[in-house]
Amino acid sequence: MSPDSNFRRGVRLGIDWGVARVGVAACDPDGLLAYPVETVPARDQAAALSRVVALARQFDAIELVMGLPLALNGRPEIAAESVLARADQLAQYVKIPVRLVDERLTSAEANRRLSALSGQRRRKVVDQAAAAGILEVTLAHERFTGTPPGRVIGDFITEGDA
Repeated sequence: MSPDSNFRRGVRLGIDWGVARVGVAACDPDGLLAYPVETVPARDQAAALSRVVALARQFDAIELVMGLPLALNGRPEIAAESVLARADQLAQYVKIPVRLVDERLTSAEANRRLSALSGQRRRKVVDQAAAAGILEVTLAHERFTGTPPGRVIGDFITEGDA
């Protein structure tokens, strides 16, 4: 059996949670294509959580894949504490797994890909592009190895996490 045959079918949302904005991306049910969905203002945390929960329901997502900011040495960055708190809150509301995955270099890659856009236009979509990058790496890992990367927050244990 190839690792690809263990791939879990279903839409996932990629989440790049920042201080000012939350980038959201989605994938098709076969996990072949990750695409940008929305940039959610994050200044009002309750409103941002509510919007991400609504998007998870709208897309009938099987999982949220949330980027965890790590330094190049693999240790959590200062922002990781805030992301962990948001992941815990999301896990309580969405009733689906919230998976934390390494997001190193996804924002830098998104900025590189969008370098042709002006500063203001880039800010509007860079978080969505970073979320798509997080999702792309996660999907590729699961497709290649047969198990999803990262760890699940909350009471949800899926194959590969135990």
